[in-house]
Amino acid sequence: MARYIARRAVALLPILLGVSAVAFLMIHLLPGDPATVYVGEHATPGAIERVQHEFGLDKPLPVQYGIYLWNAVRGNFGESLDSHRNVLDEFVPRFPATIELTLGAITVALCLGIPIGIMSAAKPNSILDRFGMLVALAGVSIPVFWLGLMLIYIFSVYIHALPTSGQLGVNISLVPVTHIDVLDGLLTANWAAADDALRHLLLPSVTVGSIPTAIIARMTRASMLDALQQDYIRTARAKGVTGLTVVIRHGLRNALLPIVTVIGLQFGGFLTGAILTETIFSWPGVGRFMYDSILFRDYPVILAGILLFSLMFVLVNLVVDVLYAFLDPRIRYA
Repeated sequence: MARYIARRAVALLPILLGVSAVAFLMIHLLPGDPATVYVGEHATPGAIERVQHEFGLDKPLPVQYGIYLWNAVRGNFGESLDSHRNVLDEFVPRFPATIELTLGAITVALCLGIPIGIMSAAKPNSILDRFGMLVALAGVSIPVFWLGLMLIYIFSVYIHALPTSGQLGVNISLVPVTHIDVLDGLLTANWAAADDALRHLLLPSVTVGSIPTAIIARMTRASMLDALQQDYIRTARAKGVTGLTVVIRHGLRNALLPIVTVIGLQFGGFLTGAILTETIFSWPGVGRFMYDSILFRDYPVILAGILLFSLMFVLVNLVVDVLYAFLDPRIRYA
């Protein structure tokens, strides 16, 4: 297992190298000059030239890429054109908010998607199955930004049951431990803060989790239908095993591999930051930060975000591959 993980880790390097090269080229093909953004539109040509020389923007593109790659390997992704701070120093404080939203969204997707898929597969072509697939179809069809706005209107503006935006109320004080507000409220026994953080988290989590819920539900149904038609299921039923035990213990257990794959892909997507959702709900995560950076044309932040998101995505896929060996005893990595 250790050798397999080591080989996969080494295999990630060419992927990240290719992503960095493509992202670097695309960033430099965009209209606009980073030096002009840095010093302002009304700067003198001499000031722009000094900034270009300081950041190496006057060098050939392959040389610029080599310098950037060497600095990135050492953890230096440059300086934000907006805040003039180190790019990593800008990303790190925002990751806990995105992780909190990710955990909330994946919880919604799992608690809704897997039961819907199981119930649909247990009674195929029934009213329950048709209703479940109708919910799944709506989940993949409704645009996320529209769903977020409708949830805000219904539950925040019309019913006044949930807050419209933010991560925590302005009148709530909380001692940071993990910087994940719901968890910090529980760890410090600050129940008011935990409740307020959970209320702020609910609508964004449902919005981000809508499409993954539908995808997981459809994949669970398809995998379960295939598993429930196998010979060992008929044997279990012939032995008198009850229907629920057959579906959960024998069917779901043997249908987990494709479901886990989909969950891993969705989880990796969550970690990259739900840009639209974080923007709609003013969620202070990396998605909203990337959105603001794109509007400002903050090229170092955009490029670093693409590389960091790619790294997280491939690492999640590696974890999913390792989980296969634990879920299916027939899989062993030499």
